[in-house]
Amino acid sequence: MGRKLALVVMGFCAVLAGTRASLVAHHAFSAEFDANKPVDMKGTVTRVQWINPHVWVHMDVKQPDGTVQSWAFEAGTPNNLFRRGFTKDALLPGTEVQIDGYQSKDGSHRANGRNMKFADGRTLFMGSSGTGAPYELTPDHVKSGAGQAGPGLKK
Repeated sequence: MGRKLALVVMGFCAVLAGTRASLVAHHAFSAEFDANKPVDMKGTVTRVQWINPHVWVHMDVKQPDGTVQSWAFEAGTPNNLFRRGFTKDALLPGTEVQIDGYQSKDGSHRANGRNMKFADGRTLFMGSSGTGAPYELTPDHVKSGAGQAGPGLKK
């Protein structure tokens, strides 16, 4: 009886530890990103990571002094992007894009992406519903209508 109880308790603890790890891994917008640090960058996509819980778009951004900074932009879940018509073949390395969003609180070259605009004018809303992202802090080029936010790839 004692051995069975010990196995049940160990199994319960393992399940509990796994659940806690997954809850900590998925965060709220405000836990990692700063609504007071909006970013808007043009660059060249270097890779896209289609992983859960978020897609990550990596791009090189040329600075005014000629140096290049590597940035990573968090997007919504792979499933959310697929439902908007965005596929793995829609964004390949070498693609020129403009992304606006909010920089990470630690000041690193990471940001939560809001909109991705392609050279042909299409715009992809990169976020997922319920992120807590500050929709009232819309960048000026979106307010003017030049880059409307919305689901899917829009022109």
